[in-house]
Amino acid sequence: MHILFVILLSILDSLPGVQVVQDSAMSVLLDEAVNGKHELVEIDGYRVQVYSSNQQQTAKGEALELEARLKDKVNQTIYVQYIPPFWKVRIGDFRTYEDAKEYKKQITQLFPSMVGNTYIVRDKITVMQ
Repeated sequence: MHILFVILLSILDSLPGVQVVQDSAMSVLLDEAVNGKHELVEIDGYRVQVYSSNQQQTAKGEALELEARLKDKVNQTIYVQYIPPFWKVRIGDFRTYEDAKEYKKQITQLFPSMVGNTYIVRDKITVMQ
């Protein structure tokens, strides 16, 4: 996700008539990311789980369908995982429980039908270091 953001900013910045305004610290971080001074690593963290099922006949299709519905509506990375025997859909890479809790609140406000099936779970998360 971070690399896509860097690429998008580069493309926008190169378009005629488009000016990207950002904090100078962001320019340094983006430059370091582009030049390989930062790398993606996995650490212990949290994700918001919005789906889990072990119904082998339907679970995979339901998980992929939910991912497609959420894709344009959420601002976090969506992970569809098969952890036998469960298919799961998890969202985000949150370093703290509090950040995950705040995002859970946002996602359940956006999708009230998910309230009963949405949980904060510990997971390995991907972050730029």
